[in-house]
Amino acid sequence: MNKKFAELQLHQMELTLARLREIRPPTRPSSGWVKAIRESLGMSASALAHKLGITPASVAKLEKAEADEKITLASLRKLASALDCELQYNLVPRKSLEEILEDRATLVAHERLRPISHSMSLEDQSVDKSASEKQLQLLAKEILDGPRRNLW
Repeated sequence: MNKKFAELQLHQMELTLARLREIRPPTRPSSGWVKAIRESLGMSASALAHKLGITPASVAKLEKAEADEKITLASLRKLASALDCELQYNLVPRKSLEEILEDRATLVAHERLRPISHSMSLEDQSVDKSASEKQLQLLAKEILDGPRRNLW
């Protein structure tokens, strides 16, 4: 992938994710969103089943699957639609994508330098900590500047 395009893609995704990080979604009800919304609307499982063209037992099974985090997105989308809801699905990284890339580059650099460092220490040729850190930083930057697929 073109480096400039990759940087643009990363920047655009960061802008999108920054907005998502600001939003703190409510905690999922223990019974699951489907059952909580259905009950709040005063809708019976039979009524929801009728809208979906399935049995009330299937609704109960789907609600349990959601509560147990074993439901498929396709099923959840159908249930949401029947409840006149919109399914919103996203992944929000715990830190910025740039930080994830930098951390990964540092880890890869450390893994690459470890055998060299070990050999040098066995030969009593180890370098001081500041030189090792500088070498680690330089290699991490080199890895980060290269193709991202090399990070993984």
